[in-house]
Amino acid sequence: MMHPDTKLKWISEEVGFGVVATRFIPKGTITWVQDELDGVFSPDSPEYFKPLTQRLLEKYSFRNSKGELILCWDIAKYVNHSFRSNCLSTAYNFEVAIRDIAKGEELTDDYGYLNLTESFIPEDEGTDRKVVDPDDILKCYKEWDRELEKILPLLDTINQPLMELLSGKTLEEISEIKSGDRKMLSTRTLYYHPEKSRI
Repeated sequence: MMHPDTKLKWISEEVGFGVVATRFIPKGTITWVQDELDGVFSPDSPEYFKPLTQRLLEKYSFRNSKGELILCWDIAKYVNHSFRSNCLSTAYNFEVAIRDIAKGEELTDDYGYLNLTESFIPEDEGTDRKVVDPDDILKCYKEWDRELEKILPLLDTINQPLMELLSGKTLEEISEIKSGDRKMLSTRTLYYHPEKSRI
């Protein structure tokens, strides 16, 4: 489920629709949680689908560490990629704002942790990375982990409309991370291992 203070908006011809903030969203806010309404498809499910359905599932879903395809039921499926993303995925089935997001600003993800099956070249943002590759998790997880290690302790200091969607086990682990009794799960655990193709 996407944060309630967001809406769908046409961004440009290049990227199509995106998700923007309808009010200020502070750093440390949970911006998305995988919930019970999100579709979860086994890795081999698409081969039984009609071609159009296959294409739509491939376009709007992402792969988890089991290779399952996750199709968000709400506007979360329209969140666009950025190498300078203002949100990051955790290993706990939720995403968090890693910096303040202004009203009207687009919420973005780094597609590098979505276990893509093929590389793609997004708009050049002046960053060192120019291509999103299927194995980006293995190359970038240390950088993402450093960001998240600073953010997770902030979770209980901010109004969190989506907090109730987190499991009791996840809440307990986050509390133990903040107290120093547990190490945060690395984003490396998001990686789906089977060999992936390249364009």
